[in-house]
Amino acid sequence: MILHDLLSFELLRVIWWLLLGVLLIGFALTDGFDMGVGALLPFVAKTDNERRVVINTVGPVWEGNQVWFILGGGAIFAAWPPLYAVSFSGFYLAMFAVLAALILRPVGFKYRSKRESAAWRSSWDWALFVGGAVPALIFGVAVGNVLQGVPFYLTEDLMPIYDGTFYWKFLALLNPFAILVGLVSFGMLLMHGAAWLTVKTEGVIADRARTIGAVMGLIAMAGFALAGVWLAFGVDGYAIVGAVVADGPSNPLHSEVSRESSWLAAYSARPWIAIAPALGFIGMAMAIRGLRSGGEVSTLLWSKLGIFGVISTVGLTMFPFILPSSVDPKSSLTVWDASSSHLTLFVMLVVTVIFMPLILLYTAWVYKVLWGKVTEDDVTANSDSVY
Repeated sequence: MILHDLLSFELLRVIWWLLLGVLLIGFALTDGFDMGVGALLPFVAKTDNERRVVINTVGPVWEGNQVWFILGGGAIFAAWPPLYAVSFSGFYLAMFAVLAALILRPVGFKYRSKRESAAWRSSWDWALFVGGAVPALIFGVAVGNVLQGVPFYLTEDLMPIYDGTFYWKFLALLNPFAILVGLVSFGMLLMHGAAWLTVKTEGVIADRARTIGAVMGLIAMAGFALAGVWLAFGVDGYAIVGAVVADGPSNPLHSEVSRESSWLAAYSARPWIAIAPALGFIGMAMAIRGLRSGGEVSTLLWSKLGIFGVISTVGLTMFPFILPSSVDPKSSLTVWDASSSHLTLFVMLVVTVIFMPLILLYTAWVYKVLWGKVTEDDVTANSDSVY
């Protein structure tokens, strides 16, 4: 247990905050282009063969990519149980909408080409659109609400209580700032999906993807800039008052939190974090340039950098907060008071160190084996074995 003693509770909390970010970014970088491709499907492909080409660019990899989503949820459940309990209570209907949309994807992939009927196939094409567009939008809406603070408070026994009725909780999520952040997410992932299609397809499909992807990238960039201005002047930030007890018990009610500063105060305290939004803008701008100039692999890599920068911006700006409360700032969850025990975090870290490299190696191998463009000739020649 020497290593356990060397890794302090404070350090393990920071490590697991970083790992949660890695898992969420990994999900956005991989399953993000799956969702983007699904949302683009009715617009970049017009004929049945074209749509089968688009579907088969992600068909072999989408299930593996979605593992990152499961890992992220598992990490929240095991490493940050208060966050899991509070967020899944307040965002229940939103989470249900996301899961319902995600369920449409496997059904759509499997059933879409089982019948020759044009109406049948068109219906599943739009189901795949919903399966990509709805999660891409709602994930961003959720982040927008987290930045504003979520209307919950904790009782003395740490039970989360939400303001409003069950259905109003969902409608209240659809506020202007949250919708703006949702549009950033939507545009960013559609740009990412378009970048993937330029790598995996050719001809008219790739040309349409470049045109639509560049427009969605511009929307994402403009929305990201506007959200930054709105965050600076229209959204209150949070700050811990007094000394931070980084290795204290997981009880948010032991901390004093104020809601008088701006989130952008973090950039005065830690100027180096400005690299995150810079990477976001640079990555998206270069991805748009690549889409317009006909780039392929480099465009996809720039798109990944943009997504990395945007998501990192949110995490670094909010640190150490992970779920602030708008009705009782003292109930806000932070890195220092919302984690599992020291031993739990240590055991999870050991397991992660062993298995994460295996997952990454397997993922890299899969992409290497499946590398190459999907063409209409491929779909026609293998009509019975592809989606």
